[in-house]
This record gives sequence, C-alpha cells and structure tokens, in this order.
Amino acid sequence: MTSSTATTQTVFAEQFREFIKGETNDAVRAMREQAFASFTASGFPTPKNEDWKYTNVASLVSGQWSVACGQSQELTPADVEIARRFGVDRNGFAALNLAFGEIKVIRIAKDTSIAEPFELNFAAAENTAIFPHILVIAETGSKATIIESYASQTKSFTNAAVQVIVEDNASVTHYRVQKDGAEAFNIGTTEVSLGRDSRYDSTNINLGAAISRHDIDLKFTAEGGEAWVDGLYMLGGRQHSDTHSVIDHTVPNCVSHQTYKGVLNDHSRGVFNGKVFVRENAHGTDAQQSNKNLLLSNDARVDTKPQLEIFNDDVKCSHGATVGQLEEEELFYLLTRGLPETLAKNLLTYGFAEAIIRKIGIESIKTDLDAAVLNRLSVKLEV
Repeated sequence: MTSSTATTQTVFAEQFREFIKGETNDAVRAMREQAFASFTASGFPTPKNEDWKYTNVASLVSGQWSVACGQSQELTPADVEIARRFGVDRNGFAALNLAFGEIKVIRIAKDTSIAEPFELNFAAAENTAIFPHILVIAETGSKATIIESYASQTKSFTNAAVQVIVEDNASVTHYRVQKDGAEAFNIGTTEVSLGRDSRYDSTNINLGAAISRHDIDLKFTAEGGEAWVDGLYMLGGRQHSDTHSVIDHTVPNCVSHQTYKGVLNDHSRGVFNGKVFVRENAHGTDAQQSNKNLLLSNDARVDTKPQLEIFNDDVKCSHGATVGQLEEEELFYLLTRGLPETLAKNLLTYGFAEAIIRKIGIESIKTDLDAAVLNRLSVKLEV
C-alpha cells in the first residue's frame, strides 16, 4: 500500500468516526460499522487484484476527499435487510459505499404500473466524495422506469450503488447515464435480483469522467425471468472506462441478452469483462453476450474478455467480442456519394453508437444523448 493511499484511508476513517455518531438507527449503525470494517480490511483495489488488473485507481484514491453525506431515508427492518445483502466484500469501494451511503428507497407497490419515471440525479461538488445508495423494490406485478444520471463537472469522486429487487411478474426498465466532467471519478455498482417471470431491461451509457468503473451483478432466482444488460462507452483523450458484469443463471428457463459497444479515440482505454454463469440446475437457459469496439485512433486501446461458464448441456448460449476500425467498404460507399472523408467517418461512428442509444424509450434522454454523441463527433443531424 502506498503512503498516499494509506493517508486517504486514514482520512476516510476519521470522517467515518464523525459520521457514525449521527446514526440513530442501531441496525443501520451496525451495518455501516461492519461495512467500514470490511473496507479497512480490504482497502482499495489495485492492479494486483485480478478484477482490477487493467484499471489503476491510484490517482483516485490519492485524492484528499471531503465526504458529503446527505440525509438517509428512514429505513424499515425490511429495507435494512435488503441493504445488508449488498456485496461489500466485492471490493473496498463497495464497502465504503455502504459505510457512508446516503440510502434512499424506491418501492413500487404490488400490481402498480408507474408511467412517470423515477429520476435520480447526482453531481458531486469540487473535491468532495458522495455515496448515493438506492434500493429499488418492484413488488409483484408492478412496473416502473428508473433514470440514474451523473453530471459532476469538477474534480470529484462519486461512489454509487443501486440494488434492484424485481419480484414475480414485475418489470423494471433502468437507464444509467454517466456524463461526469473530465476531472471527475465515478465508481458504480448495480446489483439486480429477478423473481419468477420478471423483466429487467437496462441501458448503460458512459461518456464522462477521467476514470469510471461500473460493476453489474445480476442473478435469476426463479424460472421465467428475462434480462437485457446493454451499454455504450464512448471515450476520448485519456479517459479510462471499465465495465465488469456478472449474469448468474442459477435456475432453469431464463433468458439474458447483453450487448455492449465501445467507441474509443485518442489515448483512451476501455475494459469490458462480462461473465455469464449457467449453473448445473439451470436447464433451458438462453444467454447471449456481445462486446463490439470501434477504435478511431491507433493509440486507443480496449481489453475485452467475454466469458461463459456452463455447467448444463440443455442450454443455448453464445458470446463474442470484436475490436476494429471502420469498415472500408462502408466508408468507400459514402465517399463515392460525395461526402467528405471526416463527415463520412463520423456518420459511420454515429451509426455504430446509435444502435445502443435508440434502445432508450424516453425521447428527451435519447435526444440529449444524440446531441452529446454528435458533439463528440463534431457533426450535426441536419447535415
């Protein structure tokens, strides 16, 4: 452990001692103390950890962050039990989140369909660290949409977590949009549990931050569930984005779809590690996984590792990854139609990214993301 990292952990320890004094719920206090003990034991991950071998967070953890903790919601015993399930042992960031977490609960009542989306907007102030922790409980037969947005515009540290419980016959659509500024750091964890005949459809857009990491952990707990776990990372400069996902088929007859796309320019670096587990009992599983990357610069780099671990013969599974540049034939076609080369390349790049963005069912978000992508490419739709 470097001295700067040790200093940062000490600063967090000092702030935690002050923070925990204000916790009046004994069960929550115990949960937070256990989480901080886990953080103290594990510390921050380093490239020596297998899951972090391509992502060095030294520049993040060496910062002197001031913790900004908002008021958590009053939690019921059932809420506390759900929060306790959060995987603090996955890494120090997860443990630190639950220790300081500003916990909010979104509960969609049984057999209720909510038309208006729940919007969660987060932006950290300069030199501050924030720890949002959201519990989403979609009760049996319910339906809702969650929009999770990040837009910190200064040097800051966001360490967020969302736990999603999709009960039997319930449906959750989940959009996560990360557009932090160039000096921000963003660490996120999403844990999802699916009940019988449930649906979970997520689209994750990553455009910002100097270093970002998103861990996704999804588990089928009863038959008939279906999940979409899709995303786009679009990077430039020296941005670094890391996505680690685990989709766990523990029961029979569930379906998962995962499509992630990356567009990388300049000296940026992307990491994608997608694991799909099909357990012994999980016959009838249909699991499809794809990661496609477009490199716009010879200096850009991506490390991609889709993985399937199958322990049952009666399944339909596939996975694949590609890393390449623009198709010469498609570029030639546009050039022969009179388009300037730069515009032709940008339009092809936009088309590659748009395949993920058009999944989004809320027009205002889709329009905003279109504008952000086109701005990156210096091209306008009316051209």
